[in-house]
Amino acid sequence: MDSITQILLPLLLLCSSFVSPTLSAELCNPQDKKTLLQIKQSFGNPYILASWKADTDCCKDWYQVDCDSVSHRITSLTIFAGELSGTIPPEVGDLPFLKMLVFHKLTNFTGPIQPAIAKLTNLNFLRLSWLNLTGSVPSFLGQLKNLTFLDLAFNKLSGSIPSELAMLPNLDALHLDRNMLTGSIPASFGAFHGKVPDLYLSHNQLSGKIPASLKNADFNTIDLSRNKLEGDASMLFGANKTTLMIDVSRNLLEFDLSKAVFPTTLTNLDLNHNKIYGSLPMELTQLNLQLLNVSYNSLCGQIPQGGKLQSFDNTSYFHNRCLCGAPLENCK
Repeated sequence: MDSITQILLPLLLLCSSFVSPTLSAELCNPQDKKTLLQIKQSFGNPYILASWKADTDCCKDWYQVDCDSVSHRITSLTIFAGELSGTIPPEVGDLPFLKMLVFHKLTNFTGPIQPAIAKLTNLNFLRLSWLNLTGSVPSFLGQLKNLTFLDLAFNKLSGSIPSELAMLPNLDALHLDRNMLTGSIPASFGAFHGKVPDLYLSHNQLSGKIPASLKNADFNTIDLSRNKLEGDASMLFGANKTTLMIDVSRNLLEFDLSKAVFPTTLTNLDLNHNKIYGSLPMELTQLNLQLLNVSYNSLCGQIPQGGKLQSFDNTSYFHNRCLCGAPLENCK
């Protein structure tokens, strides 16, 4: 061995002792990895999860998952837009650091909302949509106090809406639309324990009257369209509110629109296909409306002149009892 080799060999060995562990170290938490492999197995090892391999690092090499940069625990599981058969596996509840859980637009996905989700107390984003889920909207979701977004839309969920959802203090948006929900809107939705979320309840079979308590809630957006709601909806309006969008179209609502007081912030108002009567208030001319539809009601009188009211075509106004004036025919 020459003198240069004698000098370099110890240095190379020393460097390799530092480099090798770094190269071989796996970031993924072993328990999280075991749980994810169980989830993959429960789905029948689908192609969409092909990157989930036991001999690779779930924090570096796996799709649909994200890890915290410090703790290396799984914080996000987002599986969407693919072929995946089965139900939500109970193992999802064994990812205690999970903040985001998404199952969205998956084929042949059925079953109820998994009770084990109640264990995910760090969850702030939950989307279980376009899945054909059945069963009820579980009341335990009201225990997930960190939720800022809850989306259960485009499923086949039935039964009533649990009042416990109003206990979520940080909720920005609640999507329960396009299901088969029945019963009334919970009165508790007039008294959310924190923020008042954007509320989407459209395309269900909700019935009865809109709770009077909603007079106290200042929704940014509220969509109750395509249900079987009856009676008054004027409590959704109000001069002191900051609501932007109200859609109560295609219900059985019946109230005097001329007595309604609208938020000055309102930009979208859809009341079509109800039994609403009275006249259009002059105050509507003061609003910066981007959408207006009062067609298929029992309104009468002249459409007020001014503002944005004449910028909409006759389809926004037609099929009323005796509404007249531009853009409809002149009043007689």
